[in-house]
Amino acid sequence: MSRVPVGTVPSGVVHVNVEGDDHAVEVSERLARHPGLSLLAIGLAVHIQSLPEGSRIGIKALAERFPEGEVRVAGGLRELEAAGYLERRRVRTADGRLVTRTVFYSRPKPPVPPPHEPPPHEPAPAQPPPPAGRASLPGRERVPERVAVPGPGPMAAPRPVPEPVAAPGAGVPAPAPVRKVVPLPEPPEPRGPVRQEAMALLARLRGDDPRLLLGERDVCRLAPGVTAWLERGAEPETVRRVLAAGLPADMRSPAALIGYRLRIGLPPELPRGEPAPPAARKPDPMQNCDGCDRGFRAPAPGRCNDCPPEDVDAAAPGSFSPRVA
Repeated sequence: MSRVPVGTVPSGVVHVNVEGDDHAVEVSERLARHPGLSLLAIGLAVHIQSLPEGSRIGIKALAERFPEGEVRVAGGLRELEAAGYLERRRVRTADGRLVTRTVFYSRPKPPVPPPHEPPPHEPAPAQPPPPAGRASLPGRERVPERVAVPGPGPMAAPRPVPEPVAAPGAGVPAPAPVRKVVPLPEPPEPRGPVRQEAMALLARLRGDDPRLLLGERDVCRLAPGVTAWLERGAEPETVRRVLAAGLPADMRSPAALIGYRLRIGLPPELPRGEPAPPAARKPDPMQNCDGCDRGFRAPAPGRCNDCPPEDVDAAAPGSFSPRVA
């Protein structure tokens, strides 16, 4: 039963004083010397107990009255609520509004035991006395007698259930899909010199990047792929640039990377009867003319086209006429 008197205000503080004078505030020694409350909580309790009924004691109202702030005031109110001095609950007024009713007890409320636990004053159920004619031995617990329960009668034997006949091919688990690995291309007729050139190209890749150091086993395994590139008209320098350019920073297996590039970048076969495109010819190096000392391009040192040959110069000196290039 609630200890709140009938006819109290719907919100604000309500005093439930056991004994006291109307013109004095009674503070119990239990509250003043409570071991589990802070000084802030005890001071709030004395202040709330001194207020008239209907006064607003919300967190904001108390923080405006005292310099402690909303956080500390809220903590003190929680201490009083946990100790049983303060009770706050939401109630609905006659006009349908929800307000907070605050009840302050001069003596804390006793804790309410949980519903699943029996009250401490309730006696434990007494054990039934043992039946007459059978004495219980000391130090040995009495075993309850077995009570025969009548059954529903003899049960009929279960009827065998025919096993379902599986259709042909049914019940067999489908094989798991096998990931197909595309092998490296094999040239139809590998030639000896081309195969040796492919192996040499793979062995020289470590000159472009030290991480491309391949073992002899990897070189022999990847050589057919390089041979297929060379058989389809790719230049060795082009193959080397494709395999060694743009390497990732976190390369773990150089042989796997080279094999992948050989598979996905394999050039198509040239149409039959069409020769392979000639490789781009490099320009001749620069030479100094032996006659006029001018620079010109030629495969070997000598004279430019504007100077006569050396034999003409020696045979008829002074009869030189420049040639038109």
